[in-house]
Order: sequence, then structure tokens, then C-alpha cells
Amino acid sequence: MANSGAVGVSGSSHTVFVYGSLLADDVVQVLLNRVPQTSPAILNGYHRFSIKGRTYPAILPVENKKVTGRVLIGLSATELDILDMYEDEDYDKRVVDVSLLDASEVLQAYAYVWGNSTDPDLYGEWDFEEFKESKLKDYVEMTKSYVQELQDTTTLLP
Repeated sequence: MANSGAVGVSGSSHTVFVYGSLLADDVVQVLLNRVPQTSPAILNGYHRFSIKGRTYPAILPVENKKVTGRVLIGLSATELDILDMYEDEDYDKRVVDVSLLDASEVLQAYAYVWGNSTDPDLYGEWDFEEFKESKLKDYVEMTKSYVQELQDTTTLLP
């Protein structure tokens, strides 16, 4: 499996490490019109921050920290483009090494990393369970509106 989802190995299949709103299958389904194969994963050497005034998190490199998330496996180039558009311009897409939790395996994946490492709006630690309980329903509706706007302006979405 390491090569099947590794970045750039097959050229047509991509793997993305997600750690925020995309941990929710409902959000992924709205964006990609499917929920791809996933696997729980850890990104070592990073921290997941809350962002003042936003419901989604940011990650940045921080020594001796780790972010638990999952990888979306087998994404098409079009699906990767959709995620690129979905992620705020404040994020940089980087290739990172993630450790799979259900296999003792490390693979390369894309991750969206916050571009401003000194951003004063970053604080604490973002909590997915809290997001799920209090914000997910509204976030899914906002994502549906976002997808509709994209569909109105582009032919990229399925």
C-alpha cells in the first residue's frame, strides 16, 4: 500500500493528510462527491492550532508535537485540484511523511500547512470532537454553498 497512495508514485493517484474539517466524511462527500479510502495517520513534528475567528484549524511545524488525522487515499488529479481550491490561500500544500496507525508504515502525502508561522491569530489546540458537536452541521451547509458556487463558475467539479 505504501506505493499505491504515495505522492507522485503512480502519477494519477494522490494521497492527502487531513486534520481538520476534512476528518468529517460529510464534508469530504460534499466536496468530492464520494468518500475515498482513508487510513488513520499521525504527522510528527507538527501542531494543530485553533485560528481566531475561524472554525477550522491550521498546522505548523513544532518540535516534539504530533497531529493525529487521516489520509485520503487514491485521489484523482481533479479531486486534488478541488481540495487545492477549497483550502484557503493562507495554506501551502507541502509533501510530508505520515505514519499510518493501522500499519507500521510511513508514506508521503500532501498536507495543507499554514503559511504564516508567526500568525498572532493561532492559539491553543483545535478539537475535532468539539467541531463535530457544535459546528459540523453549519459547516456542511457552508461547504454545500461553496460547492454550488464553484459549480456555477467552473466545470471542474464532478
